Amino acid sequence: MRQKTPIEDIPLNSFHKKLTFYSSGGPFLDGYVLSVIGVVMMQITQDLSLTTFWQGLIAASALIGIFIGGFLGGIITDRLGRKVLYLIDLIAIIGFSVAQFWVDSAWMLFVWRLLLGIAVGADYPIATAFLTEFLPRKYRGTMISVMVVLWFMGAASAYIVGEIALRYGGAEAWRWVLASALVPGVIFLMARYGTPESPRWLLSKGRVEEADAVIKKVYGQQYSVEDLKEEVVSNAKKITVYDLFHSGYGKRMLFVCMYWTCSIIPIFAIYAFAPQVLKALRISEDMATIGSVLITVLFTVGCIFATMLINVMGRKKMLFHSFLWSGLMLFLLGLYPNSPSSIILLLFSGYAIFVGGTQVLLYVYPNELFPTEVRATAVGMVTSISRIGAATGTYLVPMSLVDFGIEFTMLVAAGLSLIGVWSAWKLAPDVDALSLSDAASLSLSR
Repeated sequence: MRQKTPIEDIPLNSFHKKLTFYSSGGPFLDGYVLSVIGVVMMQITQDLSLTTFWQGLIAASALIGIFIGGFLGGIITDRLGRKVLYLIDLIAIIGFSVAQFWVDSAWMLFVWRLLLGIAVGADYPIATAFLTEFLPRKYRGTMISVMVVLWFMGAASAYIVGEIALRYGGAEAWRWVLASALVPGVIFLMARYGTPESPRWLLSKGRVEEADAVIKKVYGQQYSVEDLKEEVVSNAKKITVYDLFHSGYGKRMLFVCMYWTCSIIPIFAIYAFAPQVLKALRISEDMATIGSVLITVLFTVGCIFATMLINVMGRKKMLFHSFLWSGLMLFLLGLYPNSPSSIILLLFSGYAIFVGGTQVLLYVYPNELFPTEVRATAVGMVTSISRIGAATGTYLVPMSLVDFGIEFTMLVAAGLSLIGVWSAWKLAPDVDALSLSDAASLSLSR
């Protein structure tokens, strides 16, 4: 009789591919709505007479919202299930995006983008936990990384759509640009409808019959909850939220928080103020806008390359080298800000490509390092904690450019990358090729 393939080792099937696409809708919209503000910031500044205070606050507003949304979304997802918020958060993202069309003041734009950030923040723990708990170990890193590629595709789409709209859409084209997330939002919302609940989460809640039904539907009638026996065993000793802040899990939380913070502060700041940053580096206004689009596309290219290399290099090694070489690009930009335009764009392009490794692992590492019952909570908390730094950094960028100059701004960003190098070398666990339960367990020596 032919031996049955373990669930963790089954081939990738059509459900896995569809779920990857459905789940990637959230990151795509996240990248779109968070980046689109950078495309129209100069136009909004003129129309709404924004001061540098309001520029920084509006750019950081969505990140402040993500702090709230990530924390609440993670807790609710672990308590009520992945499926509950899987549709609701997309509806909220669509609604708050469209509402920006009618803003007529700085504070109103701030409020809508704050609410938008809450919805975006909730999606991080929902979609990533959902996908992680269904995928086989061989494809987990690669397929979850696709979500990050979609984030950058969303960001690139925002710059492309924004550039076209601002050139041909008239004086208030920025309103249409901010509301344009409606189109991809509706497409992904329809695609997500009907997705089943995670069987791992159902088992963590003792809902064995429901979990068994989902397993048979997704993997085949020959499979049952017995094939996730390690999940049942791991749930014999419940892990609580308190456990995330001490012992081995406390160290993992420290690592992921440092990694995320050092990775996203520079990248969000660049996204929010790419044209202004390039202008500060003495790139002409037209070239700054075009350069922003080019760099955003190269971020996507860098993520695609990194996704292809995850299983070859391994998570820890990729994270180390990505921080090292992307940080070097930022250091050179800070050291030689008066270089010719071609060199400036080349260095920014190098940063965009090399940073791909830190980005594709953003969703992979945190979801692998914590058990099912607190997985979304852990990811949500890390999302929230890291966004404190990201929001602060984004808020300070326009003031830093004015008060301290581009050299100082780029060198600070390079310093953060150096801290990221240290966190990857000293704190990052080796979990390549482990089952999800083993990767999340503290019983194995790393």
